[in-house]
Amino acid sequence: MKKLNELTTLKNVEEFLINHELSFLYVSRPECSICHAILPKIMVLLDHYPNIHLGHIDASKVEEVAEKFLILTAPIMLLMIDKKEYLRVDRFINFEWLNKKLEEIYEMYT
Repeated sequence: MKKLNELTTLKNVEEFLINHELSFLYVSRPECSICHAILPKIMVLLDHYPNIHLGHIDASKVEEVAEKFLILTAPIMLLMIDKKEYLRVDRFINFEWLNKKLEEIYEMYT
């Protein structure tokens, strides 16, 4: 299962993106049942992509994240390459589609 990096401030998020060329940000809220159900599945999925680093942001604790990344709902997942957004997925995820997209991007990048 992919290691989860807890990002507790906007500065932590920015440092995470600087330190990891391939970053997958998972933004959730504590009262969101979908958020809790999806995260373990994301961790298993990303285990197939060793160069992608997973960061988790609790939007209730890091409220500025919504403005920085234009987030209107939770959960939201952002694949970032060199601090730029390449893929955005929110709420209900088709994991087959997500895996295919990740595979395409990962192959092009690595």
